[in-house]
Amino acid sequence: MTNRDFSVALLITTYNRPDALALVLKAVAGQSVLPDEVLIADDGSRDDTRQMLAAFARKAPFRLRHIWHEDDGFRVGVIRNKAIAAAKSDYIIQIDGDMLPHRRFIEDHLRLARRGYMISGGRILTDQRLTAELIARGDVRVTMWRRGLKNRLNALRLPLLSPLLYKVHSDSFSVRSCNLAVWRDDMIRVNGYNEDIVGWGREDSELALRLMNAGVRKRTAKLAALAYHLYHREASRDSLSRNDTILDTVTRAGADRCENGISKHLQ
Repeated sequence: MTNRDFSVALLITTYNRPDALALVLKAVAGQSVLPDEVLIADDGSRDDTRQMLAAFARKAPFRLRHIWHEDDGFRVGVIRNKAIAAAKSDYIIQIDGDMLPHRRFIEDHLRLARRGYMISGGRILTDQRLTAELIARGDVRVTMWRRGLKNRLNALRLPLLSPLLYKVHSDSFSVRSCNLAVWRDDMIRVNGYNEDIVGWGREDSELALRLMNAGVRKRTAKLAALAYHLYHREASRDSLSRNDTILDTVTRAGADRCENGISKHLQ
C-alpha cells in the first residue's frame, strides 16, 4: 500500500496463452508499486491457465482473482465487465495478458491518475523472435535498445517530462484497452463495456466515446506507463464492420450509456 487515498486494481485480460500471462504476472509481482488486487479476466481459456494461476496465487504478493467464463467466441467486453464488477478497488488499470509492463508501470499510472479523467497508454511492439526469447528466459526487463522492438521510441521513459505532454485529447480511436486506466465508478456510470460488441474491434473506442460523452476527459500517457506488447498473430477482423455500425450509432446519438453492459453483473 502507498499513502494514496484510493485503491487500485490491475485487470489483465487473457485467452489461452498461459506462458505469456505467467511472464506478465512475474513483471507485475516486481512492480515498484504493487496493486491492491489483480483480476484475471479470462475469456474462456483451457485448464492450463487455471492451473498456472492457482500455482502463482500461492506465492503472489497481492490478492489474485481469476474471473472466467466459457469459451463462446471473442467476448472480451463481457469478461472485462465481470471482472470490474468483482473488483473491490476504486481505480482500474487495464492491460492484456500479452502486455509486459515496465517495472514502474503502475507507479506511473498512479502518478497520472486524476478524478474526471481516463488515462490511455501506449505499447511497444516486440517481434516474434524477441517474444519467444523473453518467454523462454522468463525475462521481464526490456530496454529501448533491445533488438526486436518495432517502435523503439515508444520505449523512452522520461517521467519528469511526461507532464509536459499530458494533454487532453478528444478522439476515442487512440484509446487502447490493452493499456487504459479508468475510475471504477465512471465505468459503472456508463454501464461498462458494450456487450453487443463481440468479435475483435471497437470495444475500447466505443467505451471511450461514451465516457467522454459522460464528461470524462481523456489524457494520453507519454514517456510513462510503458508496456511491451508480446507478438501474436492478428485476430480475425470479421466482426469489425458490425462493430463499426455500433460505434457510429453512439457517435450520432451522443450516447453516454449502453443498454447491455456491466449492470447485469453487479450485485
